[in-house]
Amino acid sequence: MGIINGEYTKDSPDIESLLELNPRVQLNATLKPSCETKLEKHRWKRNANKSWLRKRSKGLTRRTFPQKSKNLAETKELGNPAVFLENDPETSLLELNPRVQLNATLKPSCETKLEKHRWKRNANKSCNGCTENLYENDFRDIKHTTLSERGALREAMRCLKCADAPCQKSCPTQLDIKAFISSIANKNYYGAAKLIFSDNPLGLTCGMVCPTSDLCVGSCNLYATEEGPINIGGLQQFATEIFMKMNIRQIVSPEIIKNRNGAHKQPIAFLGSGPASISCASFLARLGYTDLTIYEKEEYLGGLSSSEIPQYRLPYNVVDFEIQLAKDLGIKIVTGRQLHRNDLTLEKLKASGCKAVFIGIGLPEPKRAPIFQGLEPKNGFYTSKEFLPLVSVASKKG
Repeated sequence: MGIINGEYTKDSPDIESLLELNPRVQLNATLKPSCETKLEKHRWKRNANKSWLRKRSKGLTRRTFPQKSKNLAETKELGNPAVFLENDPETSLLELNPRVQLNATLKPSCETKLEKHRWKRNANKSCNGCTENLYENDFRDIKHTTLSERGALREAMRCLKCADAPCQKSCPTQLDIKAFISSIANKNYYGAAKLIFSDNPLGLTCGMVCPTSDLCVGSCNLYATEEGPINIGGLQQFATEIFMKMNIRQIVSPEIIKNRNGAHKQPIAFLGSGPASISCASFLARLGYTDLTIYEKEEYLGGLSSSEIPQYRLPYNVVDFEIQLAKDLGIKIVTGRQLHRNDLTLEKLKASGCKAVFIGIGLPEPKRAPIFQGLEPKNGFYTSKEFLPLVSVASKKG
């Protein structure tokens, strides 16, 4: 059933008859070139004069290209002129887009630095300011790793306070970790620092450089949770830094002083002022021994903590603070002395009356694999004993 020429018919209408009923549908598709389509769109504009059309030729508009474009050819297809590029290998496509620079702007580094200098808020505060090398070895711009009080409290409240804490078993110094974290959660920062320094005289140094991810933090029961394990090293550093700002001296327990005897007055020598000697001397001083002397070869103290760890990783004031805690217990330190046949020997120390000698000189010379024997820094080969001191010395003043 259908309607053809205004009459009903039972035959099915063909497609041409249906198309005749809709005047909006064209029987044959009209293919228009792009230039003609753009011309029609041009007539729709409110301000037709302000358009990309510049010149008229043969009744149609053509786009104006830069004068440098000499390799353009005109073709007439479908009765309309159009512009195409010739098959020329020297054609520069950048000439067809005026928004793109034909030549890249290259500026020397000195001009770029000068422009950046103008962006600074305090342009006069530079390395070439009023004082020569004003900011040499200045690491204040490095973000401090210590937790804020709010962050420390939030981290301490996350601790599960495990009955059989795996973090404490993983700590080489056997710190009572859940105890000092509980003290931080209760805002008892002095109590937390006291617990830390009681088990580890170098608690602040360990809080900053200890590889906790392989030790206590790596064994935390919250390791697999979304928020991750407890930041034990950050909490330890937070509590000990607050204690450092309190300027509290370390003292020997009055009960220990009361129970001293003649054995506590016997001299004991320590060779090297590194972490091992400082810790050993501190524990002996807490037990009541009074004649403790540390001998150091260099003019500075701290051992590898001072000579091989850069300033931004472990500031020297932290090492000096822990050495001062040892001095508060009555430990004497002598610099410029070393274990040598022409200086200090075990026989000389025993002859001077020392009842015990602690050797904490570390590893003076590195171990080399046989394949690297004979190589030196002039050959481009550095060991840790040669490279790390250079980095540490360059980052510290004096």
